Amino acid sequence: ALMRLRADGGPPEPVLPAPWNVRNRVLEYGGLPWAGVARPSGGPLAVFTHFGDQRLYALEPDAPGAPAPRPLTPVSPVGGGLRFADPLVLPARGEVWCVLEEFTGEGPTDLRRLLVAVPLDGSAAGDRSALRELTDDAHRFVTGPKLSPDGRHAAWIAWDHPRMPWEGTELKLARVTGPDDTGDENAHPATLRSAVTVAGGPGESVPQADWAADGSLLFASDRSGWWNLHRARPRAGAVPALTDAEPLCPREEEFADALWKIGMRWFAPLPDGPVAVVHGRGAKRLGVLDPGTGELTDATGPWSEWAPTLAVQGTRVTGVAAGPATSYELVQLDTATGHSRVVAAAHTDAVDPGHYPVPEHRTFAGPGGREVHANLYPPSSPGRTGLPGELPPYVIWAHGGPTGRAPMVLDLEIAYFTSRGIGVADVNYGGSTGYGRAYRERLRESWGVVDVEDCAAVAAALGAEGVADPGRIAIRGGSAGGWTAAASLAATGPAGGRYACGTITYPVLDPASWAAGTHDFESRYVHSLIGPLDEVPGRYRERSPLRNAVRITAPFVLLQGLDDVICPPDQSERLLAALAGRSVPHAYLAFAGESHGFRMADTITRALETELALYIQTFGLSRDDLTALELR
Repeated sequence: ALMRLRADGGPPEPVLPAPWNVRNRVLEYGGLPWAGVARPSGGPLAVFTHFGDQRLYALEPDAPGAPAPRPLTPVSPVGGGLRFADPLVLPARGEVWCVLEEFTGEGPTDLRRLLVAVPLDGSAAGDRSALRELTDDAHRFVTGPKLSPDGRHAAWIAWDHPRMPWEGTELKLARVTGPDDTGDENAHPATLRSAVTVAGGPGESVPQADWAADGSLLFASDRSGWWNLHRARPRAGAVPALTDAEPLCPREEEFADALWKIGMRWFAPLPDGPVAVVHGRGAKRLGVLDPGTGELTDATGPWSEWAPTLAVQGTRVTGVAAGPATSYELVQLDTATGHSRVVAAAHTDAVDPGHYPVPEHRTFAGPGGREVHANLYPPSSPGRTGLPGELPPYVIWAHGGPTGRAPMVLDLEIAYFTSRGIGVADVNYGGSTGYGRAYRERLRESWGVVDVEDCAAVAAALGAEGVADPGRIAIRGGSAGGWTAAASLAATGPAGGRYACGTITYPVLDPASWAAGTHDFESRYVHSLIGPLDEVPGRYRERSPLRNAVRITAPFVLLQGLDDVICPPDQSERLLAALAGRSVPHAYLAFAGESHGFRMADTITRALETELALYIQTFGLSRDDLTALELR
């Protein structure tokens, strides 16, 4: 839903009725689906992508008669069609500049991505040729363009297979000129000329760039081993170039994160010079950085995690934030007063907060003494305790990605289990973001080893410390976390035999076949996670939970969306076939209409109740409010 907060106050209001759905499928995970601009007259102008047909639409909510959104782009019958993301609305030019993902065939990798200019007058609504290409498809992946304050330069980020964007990207810079190359930035139609790489490369990740009001270019880079903020200025000359970049606040902290979706924004320059930044080691908090002095002042309030969604209007910084006792809210910081307040989507407690766990961050020792970070959620329920002398059961959670991170915020799925006497340890295993490039790269060519070992190390420590019953520890994960959960159940050696049962959700189970059938964005991901298939085929067989299904003996639940194009159902179905005829207790639930990440309330309810039922039976818990789970 696209919502609106008016400048004069009042509650948020929808500007699009159902069934409009502001979402797109660029990279299959989706990218920034909308943008808006204020106009001197006529009210705001917004453009957005509609999930149903992936077209770009224009919306003028204050226009007389409140006209319906009008399409700006056509529908293509080829493959996944035409998809758009990260738009930049330019009313003076009469265009929207954005990323186009265009399928050229029926296969998931038959596509091209480039920057295009979409006419605001709707002339391209039925004519693909009216979409003006600003770049060619020399790079496999691009983010949307950012225009300099004087309109003379555009910057964007690009990268190519087999790299993922947290491994290496290129910051591109181009001159914006008229069709006759006169240098008139107001000429129409404008072109992007002489694009060059000004930062980044195969071993340097630049996940975001943006322009400051003074004309300098800000960008996040992990060239130091940490994603820190840098500043440079365009040089004069025919070929675009930058001055030497200077770090603005060099710290062993992250000022950005993994670029999983096009349009993520970890920093936002304010008009008067400071820069709003999301930063931290592990947890990401909001701060205001003075680029002249390097001084960084954090915003006050209970929010310990800020999403990469920063927006700036004058002295106000708006973002999405949460904390250990609050879900995600829309929060606004006034940098002039230092005051922060919730402006929309305010947290409300669905149940007595006494049912919420009180989490703590822990650092455990993994193999060889390496650090393993985890968020611990002990069981908690008002008026209820465990039996005297009894240690509680725990579930080890392995997050997806695997280049991701589990934030320590209120999660009602976690509270669902902790309020019923089951603790949760959410593990940020080696490969997770938030702790520098070296921590991320522990997983390089070690997927199925480091993640499995780190989760097992946390499980072993909880048992040894007397925090958890070592005989009643489960593992659970979805997507890449589903791989880790399945690989953990099939593990041998020190990491094997740790778990009484497991929950595996829309998993990767056989990396070789998964890479051949998944979407384009992750189709070469396994090259860095395991190694090039043609060079190390044995490694793929050794680590595949599917090919090692004979080693799985613990009960498990397998949950799968039937419309999933990222981790297709055949991965789960092949595991069931491999287990046919063997006495491994399991349950399989397949959900029609669900893709990668369950969204329907009924699906989420059934999945959670099934998972809890597995733990009740395996851990020997006593409950009479759930139907017994039938394990085949």
